[in-house]
Amino acid sequence: MTNTVGRRAIFGVIVPSTNTVVEHDYWRAGIADVGFRAGSMHIPDPTMGDDTRFTALLGQIRAAIDTAVRDALTAEPDRMVMGMSAETFWGGVAGNADFERRLRERTGLPVTTGASSCRAALHALGCRRIAVFSPYQPVADIEVARFFTEAGFEVTAITGLRCATATDIAKVDAPEIDSVIGAIDSAEAQAIVQVGTNLSFVAQADRLEAELRKPVIAINAATLWHALREHGIDDRVDGAGTLLREH
Repeated sequence: MTNTVGRRAIFGVIVPSTNTVVEHDYWRAGIADVGFRAGSMHIPDPTMGDDTRFTALLGQIRAAIDTAVRDALTAEPDRMVMGMSAETFWGGVAGNADFERRLRERTGLPVTTGASSCRAALHALGCRRIAVFSPYQPVADIEVARFFTEAGFEVTAITGLRCATATDIAKVDAPEIDSVIGAIDSAEAQAIVQVGTNLSFVAQADRLEAELRKPVIAINAATLWHALREHGIDDRVDGAGTLLREH
């Protein structure tokens, strides 16, 4: 339901309590008369330094998501946007579809997820072969690659930054990301895709597109783009990559 700060739309945004980047990226885009209300998933133990700990972190997200959704719904949003990504890739295409179905049934609202947003973005950009990076551990990168492969894309390379905690994700700086992209980029990759919503990458992706001469998709830009376009809002944004600027 719209209000004075969201005359066109209010989006409920579901984020882990460790995440400081998603809301920053959305507000910084400066979409007039679109508001955001976050629902926070309590993460008491942010450690994710190996596959076992990452899986345990995902368990905390699953345990807390219903409460976060409940809280965001009190602001009467028009759409739910998942400001967390690993869970949306889990189980491949079918797992993502089931996740979205559960959220739609729970909220009665349309849902935007990271996995579906990246898929739609790649279709809009006409890219099939992709190189992917994340802040994750291998157990999660396997699921990300599975989703993209099942969705019809060729993953030419995928790597994770192996962050030790969920809060460490937001501490990764631009030079480290540049190094990772340099390692995974190739002539075969038509686009670079970043997942992991607490990784600050939107402005850097915009810069890298000019340097690499190919699309570079930051997941927070992709979810914002998907939510806006699916809601009939066609505003273009400078400084956040080709997707929001031209599509």
